[in-house]
Amino acid sequence: MIIRRAEIKDMEGINSLLRQVLYVHHVGRPDIFKEVGKKYRDEELKAIIEDDSTPVFVAVDEESGCVLGHCFTVVNDVQGHSSLVDAKTLYIDDLCVDENARGKRVGKALYEYTLDYARDLGCYNVTLNVWAKNESAMKFYEAMGLTVQKIGMEKIL
Repeated sequence: MIIRRAEIKDMEGINSLLRQVLYVHHVGRPDIFKEVGKKYRDEELKAIIEDDSTPVFVAVDEESGCVLGHCFTVVNDVQGHSSLVDAKTLYIDDLCVDENARGKRVGKALYEYTLDYARDLGCYNVTLNVWAKNESAMKFYEAMGLTVQKIGMEKIL
């Protein structure tokens, strides 16, 4: 397995993973997420892949070229804010491992690659959001050493 920056040729594999992510979210919150679809249209995904402020990393099987996992990130650089300390953060927007590749340390490798990338950029921290109903993701991130930074709450009316 190799981990690298995503390329346009990876879009089919990334789209497959995006559909898997949507389904996991749908199972946990069918009141919010549709059962079928994906987060980005192809033209949006292409723009994200090509944008240096939103680097996407992929874990790829060296023999088959299949995308085993992806990690979408966003570089946030706060400078001169009226109440926040100047800091660069790498936000993980989406990390997914193909359901057939889970348990093979693909997610751990992607996460560690992302941490190294953030360190190289001079980031203060790496942040992400995880849905409370996605217990396997919560356990994974806790095992990677992440701690709760803030909690989002809701009241359904």
